[in-house]
Amino acid sequence: MAKKSKKYLAALEKVNREQLYNANEALELVKEIDYAGFDASIEVAYRLGVDPKQADQQIRGAMVLPHGTGKTSTVIVFAKGDQAKAAKEAGADFVGDSDLVEKVQGGWLEFDVVVAAPDMMAEVGKLGRILGPKGLMPNPKTGTVTPDVVKAVNDIKAGQVTYRVDRQSNVHVPIGKVSFDLNKLQENLVALHDTIVKAKPASSKGVYIKNMAVASTFGPGVKVDQTTVGK
Repeated sequence: MAKKSKKYLAALEKVNREQLYNANEALELVKEIDYAGFDASIEVAYRLGVDPKQADQQIRGAMVLPHGTGKTSTVIVFAKGDQAKAAKEAGADFVGDSDLVEKVQGGWLEFDVVVAAPDMMAEVGKLGRILGPKGLMPNPKTGTVTPDVVKAVNDIKAGQVTYRVDRQSNVHVPIGKVSFDLNKLQENLVALHDTIVKAKPASSKGVYIKNMAVASTFGPGVKVDQTTVGK
């Protein structure tokens, strides 16, 4: 196990690891104990009572946070003709078709999100081995394979986040930066929490949200009483 830094241990001393904190108090504490030398991200972690091995319990989707994440994403769009033109006008950073596919195949990966028009997926599919492991492959469930590339670009630039349950039934989603005022973090957390609650699969039995916590990039996690979110 990696040795924890003195700053981390000092921050950890301020957290009662046995306590479920009120959601607003948890966010305040995370801001207070952050020690990064930059404007760190704040992330929410969920442990869900689902079985990711079951196709109907593979929770995945996208949503736009009310106040964004504080990060400006570099977006590339695979599209042709009018859709390519519209994507450029909407603010996509890079737009192309087979030429852009070749550029990525050549090792270029200076982007954060990939959007593709449906008629480009045969070409984009060639990039599966490159984009897949990095979680960048376009997918209809996250709104990144769509005929409405303008909406996709606008949503991403406005602060869209994606969520996906991993093999251990966990979901991790950023909700902003340490520099955000508390109200914005609260509103982002409420919006995300409502989305996760509504994403509960009908086939999931028992406790759905087993636990949740918030933490900054390097800081310790603070457990949250989910019943206090939005209260």
